[in-house]
Amino acid sequence: MADEPGFNWLDPFSSIDLGIADRSDGIKQWAIDNRESIQPFKMFFDGLIQGIEKGLQSVPPLIMLLIIVLIAWQAAGRRTAIYVAAALTVLGLLSPEAWPLAMTTLAIVIAAVILAVVIGLPLGIIAGKSDRFEAVLRPILDTMQTIPAFVYLVPVVMLIGIGNVSGVLVTIIFALAPLIRLTSLGIRTVNPSVVEAARAFGATPAQIMFKVELPMATPTIFAGLNQTIMLSLSMVVIASMIAVRGLGNEVLRAMGRLDAGKAIVGGLGIVLLAIVLDRITQGLNRSGRERGHRHWWQTGPIGLIANRFHTHAQ
Repeated sequence: MADEPGFNWLDPFSSIDLGIADRSDGIKQWAIDNRESIQPFKMFFDGLIQGIEKGLQSVPPLIMLLIIVLIAWQAAGRRTAIYVAAALTVLGLLSPEAWPLAMTTLAIVIAAVILAVVIGLPLGIIAGKSDRFEAVLRPILDTMQTIPAFVYLVPVVMLIGIGNVSGVLVTIIFALAPLIRLTSLGIRTVNPSVVEAARAFGATPAQIMFKVELPMATPTIFAGLNQTIMLSLSMVVIASMIAVRGLGNEVLRAMGRLDAGKAIVGGLGIVLLAIVLDRITQGLNRSGRERGHRHWWQTGPIGLIANRFHTHAQ
């Protein structure tokens, strides 16, 4: 019987086994045992995704294109609206399946971004207000941003299974950190003298938050929102590995079949969708000077209609 190898001081790692891998296997059993308790959350997420997707798919493509263009005009101006119209037209012409797949991808991104804002905005505000909370949150956010995206797939699939719900949850984890970080940064960079002036005039903490700090932090918060949207779109191809539908799934299937045509269609579709969402969210962050010192409802199609009614009333 051969003797077991002894401890090697020059290579200690080969002779030490903490059993982390074996202990981690218990997570799988825990996920199996607790899968039923996760079902209500899964049903909620699934209902949200299906509701958004059915809403987008039920509108005829030309009408949906017009709606998105009007939103872009209202948010970012006429030039951006023309740019968005051209991008969406090219997207629709890529293939007969491109538009429905793009709407499915858009539904997943919208659901992920809505939930990311619901989670990330309050956490970012608290982190901006509390140094201790921010110190606790920082290593968690560092981990979320540096850990490979494929690692997220394993525990989420064990808990929920494959499908769009898992894809949305994975996307939220992947894209949440920039929104929290930049919201915290925006709150921290508000001029303290402005806050002190508001407090001196008798403003309550809630009034200071909603009427002073959040409006002044809005450009930074919107930058975080823009990054969250872009990261959500970058995740759709990886999430397609767990049966998430949409343009990402088209790219994955094309890679498996070495079908360059379908890969180009799916890839270009994602790029064009990213350009559209990027231009719209950047437009939402326009300053009053860029809008000609007018409120948002005084520009774009809403402003045009309001001016027509005002002219007729006179």
